[in-house]
Amino acid sequence: MNPVLTPAELEERLRAIGKERYHHLHPFHHLLNQGTLTKAQVKAWALNRYYYQSMIPVKDATILSRMPDAALRREWRQRILDHDGANDDEGGIRRWLALTDGLGLDRDYVLSTRGVLPATRFAVEAYVHFVRERSLLEAIASSLTELFSPMAIGARVSGMLANYDYITPEILAYFDKRPPQATRDSDFALAYVKAHARRPDQQQAVLDALSFKCDVLWAQLDALHHAYVTPATPPPGAYDPEGETE
Repeated sequence: MNPVLTPAELEERLRAIGKERYHHLHPFHHLLNQGTLTKAQVKAWALNRYYYQSMIPVKDATILSRMPDAALRREWRQRILDHDGANDDEGGIRRWLALTDGLGLDRDYVLSTRGVLPATRFAVEAYVHFVRERSLLEAIASSLTELFSPMAIGARVSGMLANYDYITPEILAYFDKRPPQATRDSDFALAYVKAHARRPDQQQAVLDALSFKCDVLWAQLDALHHAYVTPATPPPGAYDPEGETE
């Protein structure tokens, strides 16, 4: 049986997973940040990522529904407000739509999610299924990819602004608020996990949950790379960038 980790050792193991497996390491993100993607490929990324963004509050509402403690629910529901906003003019999903609008994607087409890759849909739905079916501890631990997102966002924003002449700070407004939100959320989730994962099996489940979430993010980029970079064969029904090479 594995020994019980101290809270500090558990955090170290969690951070090591992100260092090795977080999706900022994926070749597609390197291409995106370095400015070597075509505009059509950037559109494909934004379109597919929209589906993930749109399901984040669904995921968080699923977790919220499983929380028996009112104080915990009050803390977690802020995540839903961050993405959905208090009205139709606010929130992370609205800011992501400003990105897809700015790239020239039709708003109704984006909202319909018709052009999303099957693998994107399967990966995101697997994540929602995970937080519904696994323990609350595992569901909360799966959100800990937010430990690593502020660093990745900084590189993404600076790279895109420097390398794509059609990208503006206004188009990338989604990313303005995410680093402090992600830091707040990951600090809370990390403290929860360190306090509640006391047995070896619980600690291993927490580590596995974070690895699973990294796989969810990585799988989405694998699908994008295959469909739009190499061999560049989008499946039937998915967004087809043929003729969009500007």
